[in-house]
Amino acid sequence: MRLAGSTAARVGGAAVAMIVVAELAVWLLSPRDEPPEPLPVAEQDYFGAAALDRAHAYRDGQRWLLLAGLGIEGAVLIAVALGRPAPVRRGLARLAARPILGAAVAGAGVAVLTSAATLPTRLVAHERAVDAGLSSQSLGPWLWDVVRSTGISAVLTAAGAALLMALIRRVPRAWWLPGAALAGALAVIFVWIAPVVLAPIFNRFEPLPDRSPTRTEVLALGERAGVEIGEVYRVDASRRVTSLNAYVGGLGPTKRVVLYDNLLAEADREEVASVVAHELGHVAHDDIPRGLAYILMVAPLGMLFTRELGTALARRGGADPARPAAIPAYLFALSLATLALTVPGNQLSRKVEASADAFALELTNDPRALIDLQLRLARTNLSDPDPPGLYSALFATHPPTVERIGAALAYEREGDAEAATSGVSRPETNPQ
Repeated sequence: MRLAGSTAARVGGAAVAMIVVAELAVWLLSPRDEPPEPLPVAEQDYFGAAALDRAHAYRDGQRWLLLAGLGIEGAVLIAVALGRPAPVRRGLARLAARPILGAAVAGAGVAVLTSAATLPTRLVAHERAVDAGLSSQSLGPWLWDVVRSTGISAVLTAAGAALLMALIRRVPRAWWLPGAALAGALAVIFVWIAPVVLAPIFNRFEPLPDRSPTRTEVLALGERAGVEIGEVYRVDASRRVTSLNAYVGGLGPTKRVVLYDNLLAEADREEVASVVAHELGHVAHDDIPRGLAYILMVAPLGMLFTRELGTALARRGGADPARPAAIPAYLFALSLATLALTVPGNQLSRKVEASADAFALELTNDPRALIDLQLRLARTNLSDPDPPGLYSALFATHPPTVERIGAALAYEREGDAEAATSGVSRPETNPQ
């Protein structure tokens, strides 16, 4: 696929500007605290050869499946964007009579098509997770989840495509500006309603009982941290996975700390306190608003790139940029922009996660609990403790396990040095 010189220049210029602004956003939004530099840690120091071989074999395979899925999705989108195959082109052309409704139909169709095309790679990834003992979900329930997630994706894509077409037809040249504002508003709405509308479709969430020891300790940690937690929920993650995790989500009245039932059942008390303190760090640092701020900052040039590339592809495929047949081209361009912007976004995420680890260490004063937690997470999740650098730079949202252990060791060494310098014994870890 080759674009004309002037068109290629506009697309390339928009792409460069988009990445430059994204890197600027990362610099502006990165946490300003400076935790100790992680000490160098080798994965062999904490994991046996057999465990490392198993983790590497599993994660390497999953990474290749992820890349294959991305490639398949991109190939399907570009083929449809260029008007291939012919039956698809004719079907899109018939939608021109009612542009807004036709755009919605085109968007839903593309969502279903890409989901179907990537199903084989996702199925293999699921079966590998089952074989590795990481998924507790049989094939039937897993396929039902795929159907439901595809339906949700189709509805959301249809709505987005209809709004996009309405903007294109109303402001043909400048639609990317209101489009960026709309994208930012939708991101805020999604984060706000997802915990109470979308998440319960797939899992059951229960508030921890008022007299639950875990809830009492979580609230005590929040009080010590000066953090307004919201509600504390337990999610039945064990219905699908054996891995351990926790997260924070929501905005305002939907803000919550969510703990996997696996974590509550298997982790030690000190480990649960460490992971909760980490999540409280996200609340204390306003990391969800920080992520939304990143979206708001990168959305304008992301949408400009989408306009330039989407328009060029639509015309190359023989479609009018203001007709439903152009929707696949815009969706391909938007997917490419999202993928490109995810890389600096992940860079920001790794900084945020490291900052939350530092917060947890300060709050609990228990580096050994954080190390034990990282070891347990890596073993139960079959994680690669030190993944390939390029893959991590592109796709990792968290620092690698060895780096997080190294940060805890650095905190421990720094605390010991301060205690030795002051001549005062270091306080006991995990004070209650």
